[in-house]
Amino acid sequence: MEAYVAILAKITYLVALLFLVIGLCTPIVVEAKHVSIKNRLGSGKNMTLHCKSKDTDLGEHSIAYGDEFGWDFHDDVVGTTLFYCDLEWERVQEYHFDAYDFHRDFVRCGSDGCSWLISAEGMYGSNSQTGIWEFMYYWPN
Repeated sequence: MEAYVAILAKITYLVALLFLVIGLCTPIVVEAKHVSIKNRLGSGKNMTLHCKSKDTDLGEHSIAYGDEFGWDFHDDVVGTTLFYCDLEWERVQEYHFDAYDFHRDFVRCGSDGCSWLISAEGMYGSNSQTGIWEFMYYWPN
């Protein structure tokens, strides 16, 4: 009987631990994220964008000046979500950047999502904590 009580206590402990872990991870799993990439290169300047993750290919898109491309997703439970893009336009060929990296963007993007502004001088990323567009990347020479 004592062995049965000890086993039952271990099972109860493990179930309680499982519920605790699920409870801590639920906000990460439930809250949807949004990424948008806006073309502000200048009138008549289109850009080509191809974004993907390890599991999802969002396809190649031609984005006209003033337009944007965006998508929704959920962070994975272990905090390794990564979406990366290849971007090109008349002055830049095959520029690779991380559109969403959990470690960099989970706090920076917040519930407002991650917004990118593509301009002739480089890339700006929005910071939901400060409300400011921050210059993030120069184009290569």
